[in-house]
Amino acid sequence: MQLEFHQVDAFSDRLFAGNPAMVYRLDAWLSDELMQHIATEHNLSETAFVVREAQGWHIRWFTPTHEVPLCGHATLASAHVLFEVYGETADTIDFVGKSGPLSVTRENGRLLLDFPAMPPSEVGVTVDVERALGTDIVDVLGAAELLVVLESEQAVRECKPDFAAIARLPWPGVIVTAKGDGERYDFVSRYFAPAIGIPEDPVTGSTHCSLIPYWSGRLNKFSLTAYQCSARGGELFCRLEGDRVKIGGYAALVASGTLRLG
Repeated sequence: MQLEFHQVDAFSDRLFAGNPAMVYRLDAWLSDELMQHIATEHNLSETAFVVREAQGWHIRWFTPTHEVPLCGHATLASAHVLFEVYGETADTIDFVGKSGPLSVTRENGRLLLDFPAMPPSEVGVTVDVERALGTDIVDVLGAAELLVVLESEQAVRECKPDFAAIARLPWPGVIVTAKGDGERYDFVSRYFAPAIGIPEDPVTGSTHCSLIPYWSGRLNKFSLTAYQCSARGGELFCRLEGDRVKIGGYAALVASGTLRLG
């Protein structure tokens, strides 16, 4: 058996930036074990598998070590592949994932994710979090992930976490964020998830489900521009719309190929 795959750099309009994701469009589901083996083989932060079902495209996401309930950049990448490689003609693609219904729409040359808002609530600073991040902390909140507010964009960029200590925290991953220092970005962030096989994710759509409502409230703005300042980096164009967040970005197809199974 042979399976076709496509690699996409999401949240970037150029190659070798943003966050790479592998996408498989399947006719029928593979076993969970095989999909995990495939994701481990590719060793990207996410590999997405999509299957057409009655209610739309069913999507699942795997890191090199775990299946996860939500992934933004691999959903954006999957939509890009369905639009550009497989010729989907509608302007919106509806997905169904573990976290519920999702959609991706073409808008002004970008792809726009429609995800659930996950406003974070106060957790409080702990010694374990301070030691894991090795930097001064302004506030600590939590939703699906731990959200740690730092004092400046420079502090986010210079953060050098202890990955082993982060993996011991009772959260899937840790977001560090701060208000943007310049005029171009409203806020910046980075995301560390060593416990699920991702020491640092280059650009993470799903974390913005919490970052957008948090910074919308702090800055009193509903439309925000964000930058994830990893080594690869990526821009996200964000809106808060009630209990949903819209996360926009570009995507670039990097490679296509065939996986041989036996």
